[in-house]
Amino acid sequence: MNIADVVLRPATAADLWLFERQADESEAAGPFNWSGYRDIAGTRRRFEENRLIGPENGCLLVVQDDQIVGSVVWGKVTYGMPNWCCWNIGISLLPEFRGKGFGTQAQRLLVSYLFETSHFDRIEAYTDVENVAEQRALDKVGFKLEGTIRSAQFRQGRWCDLFLYSVLRDEFKVMTNESQGRRR
Repeated sequence: MNIADVVLRPATAADLWLFERQADESEAAGPFNWSGYRDIAGTRRRFEENRLIGPENGCLLVVQDDQIVGSVVWGKVTYGMPNWCCWNIGISLLPEFRGKGFGTQAQRLLVSYLFETSHFDRIEAYTDVENVAEQRALDKVGFKLEGTIRSAQFRQGRWCDLFLYSVLRDEFKVMTNESQGRRR
């Protein structure tokens, strides 16, 4: 498996099994994304309306060699005024694909896509303070740790703290140019 072969693509009707699996199996959602069983009907309705891609949020599949690895999502976050906004991103990989670099590459591709297709200057992500793998992935993509969001998610019978990360357009551009220079 080569992480260079990872691509993002919109979901099709044949792909809805992924969301069903993540809604029904705690292992498929992962310890940091599982907060109980979910109703898949809402996802199906959103898929029928807009293929899970809208002006305020979206979802793309992470695919490697035509095999679905997981999904990435984004949503608009505002800070006061409606035009003071950024994207917040997230990822969910199936258990058999975790720890192999797919998450880092998928998030790098998503950040690139969002900066190429929107005017937003900031992309943020949060992750559980215990999710060291995701913290490393965000760091590799170019995100900077900004702080702790206390008692923000209820999972496994307790409130959990999160770390907030962000990357700015110019920072990502510099990092991307530097990594391309090393490959030459």
